[in-house]
Amino acid sequence: MALYEHIFLARQDVSQQQVEELTAALTEVLSQGGGKVTKNEYWGLKGLSYRIRKNRKAHYTLLNIDASAQAIAEMERQMRINEDILRFMTVRVDELEEGPSAMMQKRDRDDRDGGGRGERGAPSGDRRPRRF
Repeated sequence: MALYEHIFLARQDVSQQQVEELTAALTEVLSQGGGKVTKNEYWGLKGLSYRIRKNRKAHYTLLNIDASAQAIAEMERQMRINEDILRFMTVRVDELEEGPSAMMQKRDRDDRDGGGRGERGAPSGDRRPRRF
């Protein structure tokens, strides 16, 4: 079996619970095809760079998959039919990343730093005084 990373974007007006149900349904499709999902990460509701079908935000989800090409093809067919899924991308990889993804590591760092911004949104760090 081959290893894949799969990301999909769900519409902004569905709830997080509905996104989890979508993920469970996709996992079931893969398991029926003889595959399995090794990691499932919900990245949250994030802004899009441009509108997709009148949506400005989307729920992002990452799946690490160990499955055959036929199981992936069936999962993607189901996703094309589903109107709640805006976009998806599946990439074949040589090995799956262990631990949290880069997006989850970024979220943890931002939570600890408080966003990295000082008072009134000014960037933190040493500044030289202005000369007038």
